[in-house]
Amino acid sequence: MEITVKHSVKAYLHDNVLSDTPNDYIARVSSESSLSVADVCKSAAMRGHADMPAQTIQHGVELFLREMSYLLCDGFSINTGYFTAAPQVKGVFNSPVETFDANKHALLFQFTQGDLLRQLLPHVKVDILGVAESGAEIVQVTDVRTGSVNDVITPLRNIKIKGSKIKLEGTHAEVGVYFVHEPSGQAIPVDPSDVVINKPSELIVVVPPLTAGTYRLMVKTQYGKNVTLKGLRMATFGMVLSVI
Repeated sequence: MEITVKHSVKAYLHDNVLSDTPNDYIARVSSESSLSVADVCKSAAMRGHADMPAQTIQHGVELFLREMSYLLCDGFSINTGYFTAAPQVKGVFNSPVETFDANKHALLFQFTQGDLLRQLLPHVKVDILGVAESGAEIVQVTDVRTGSVNDVITPLRNIKIKGSKIKLEGTHAEVGVYFVHEPSGQAIPVDPSDVVINKPSELIVVVPPLTAGTYRLMVKTQYGKNVTLKGLRMATFGMVLSVI
């Protein structure tokens, strides 16, 4: 049966810094924009397949999300068909009688795509737009304490940052690693003495004493492969990191 293509996503090829194989690339989707609940509800109303105004849809969605969050906090798992969600405990317990310790362990919420989303994949065309312009890039952030990847980070503990051309180098006052608080835009720097490993493809730094919330990771450097750049080169991680 012929599959009808109804959607498309665009992606650029990037050097695979996590692989030792030469000429190895990975594709990263070039996101059109980040949509809020209100944006999605407006889209549903404008496309004409909803029988109620956007504000009414949004009210129902927010009620659902609030109740889902409440139930997740009581240990329930959720299956919407489009995604599943469940609480998850990470960290190592060193004896059968050891209790949960927030300094060693972490409680997270894990989201996974569901069957209804998977059924849409054959209807999506992927357009590869070529190799992305070479520059500083962050591809992965790992919380060393919990092992969480591209998700939750722990204040005052190490994170491992993998990327390309992210070595901290240069005399510009803004060279460094920053956590940008999502709602406020405040950029919180990592103290230079808390940079443990400083390589072109890997940084290990101690997370500042961040408060609970969501953050964007940013690296500013003058590093060039064979030369120190005159201006700043900046890399911002594409995924939001959380402190809980």
